[in-house]
Amino acid sequence: MHLTEDILKQLPFAVTACDTEGIIIYMNDRSIQTFQKSENEKLIGKPLFDCHSPQSAEKIRSLLSTGGTNSYTIEKNGQKKLIYQCPWYKNNKIAGLAEISLPIPAEMPNYIRK
Repeated sequence: MHLTEDILKQLPFAVTACDTEGIIIYMNDRSIQTFQKSENEKLIGKPLFDCHSPQSAEKIRSLLSTGGTNSYTIEKNGQKKLIYQCPWYKNNKIAGLAEISLPIPAEMPNYIRK
């Protein structure tokens, strides 16, 4: 395991990545806890399109082809989360998509800095 993987592995928020075909290639511990329903269900190596609605799959395909980003908040079981999706690169070419799912407080201050 590389230092970067060591750092990402135990962060208190989910980090998930796929390749350009939408195949899940990385999940940190929190991502596995969040998305795998059982220990027998391994998501790494599976298409992430199987886990998303047709509308979400279309958005993911668009992000993979354009290199765009997508961010939004969700609330599930009383927990609000910030979702941020962006491309990751290898040799200056889009190599896939990364997603961070970060728990946030229901009310969060916003500071405008100069």
